[in-house]
Amino acid sequence: MLVFTIRRIVMMIPVLIGASLLAFVLVSVSGDPVADQVFILEQSTGEPVPQETVDNIKERLYYDRSLPERYWLWLTGIGETNGDIGLLQGEWGPSIEGSAIDVGEEIGSRFWITLRLVLFATVASIAIAILTGVVSAVKQYSKVDYLLTFIGFLALSMPTFWFGLLMKEAAVQTNNAIGSTFFQTYRDSTRGFHGNGWEVFLDAIPYLIIPTIVLMLTGYAAMSRYQRASMLEVLNSDYVRLARAKGVRNGTVMRRHALRTALIPVATFAPLGLATAMGGSLVIERIFGWRGLGAFAYDAITHNDAFAVLGYLFISGVIVLIGILISDLMYGVLDPRIRYE
Repeated sequence: MLVFTIRRIVMMIPVLIGASLLAFVLVSVSGDPVADQVFILEQSTGEPVPQETVDNIKERLYYDRSLPERYWLWLTGIGETNGDIGLLQGEWGPSIEGSAIDVGEEIGSRFWITLRLVLFATVASIAIAILTGVVSAVKQYSKVDYLLTFIGFLALSMPTFWFGLLMKEAAVQTNNAIGSTFFQTYRDSTRGFHGNGWEVFLDAIPYLIIPTIVLMLTGYAAMSRYQRASMLEVLNSDYVRLARAKGVRNGTVMRRHALRTALIPVATFAPLGLATAMGGSLVIERIFGWRGLGAFAYDAITHNDAFAVLGYLFISGVIVLIGILISDLMYGVLDPRIRYE
């Protein structure tokens, strides 16, 4: 398995480079941050911006270079630069805000905030999807199956921003009813709190509950349908029927034969759930006042901060690729026919 893991990691490198190139092109053609900066200056001064100022903005943002050269500088930092660009050198590129914002520092400080939300929501959605999918399959066409199906389709149909606002209001009303602030609905941690790792984790739990529920419910619904369909297929397979005909207990059949095989499609779908949670974090963090990568990306997109947007997309791509790697490794655990040789 070690050789397979190393081989998969090596294969990720060209995939990540290709994805970064595509993201760079899309971000570059989606807007012109230089034109936006010139417009803001003209609105604030009421006068045309001198060409010298425009040239300085282009030079600072590297928009005086061709697109291929700009991508090369952003990726490697090799060439004539201002020392603030080059992913391989730990530089994420200049922000339109100038020295007021360091893109790398912002990503580094906000990464763990978003990661804990995304991981909690993804793990919770997978666990609940497996549970509800198995129950729906075992009790096919029962009232429980119809109820879980209804809840799943309801979760699929609700917009994330609307459900987030609804849950936030419900948490506020619950706090008022019990006379406590158990459900935190703003910020990602207590302002000014300092402590060790365990204390920081405990402090973050009340702030995680509602955002995690929102991301979890919007992510688990589709996965539960995959789990139900997969479980039904396995339950109707010949080897499961044979095991039951031999007198193997139903619990053993479900645990050792049916569930293990039925989890394979869910393992395939899990990285997509991770990507969905990363995308949903943009809205959730905005609603709940978090200062994570989602809020950072939202502000960057709003202000057309190209290198900040690219930084978020790059980190998201890395997280999704790691999720895919874990998914591939899980195949060998779930399916004994697969060997990593």
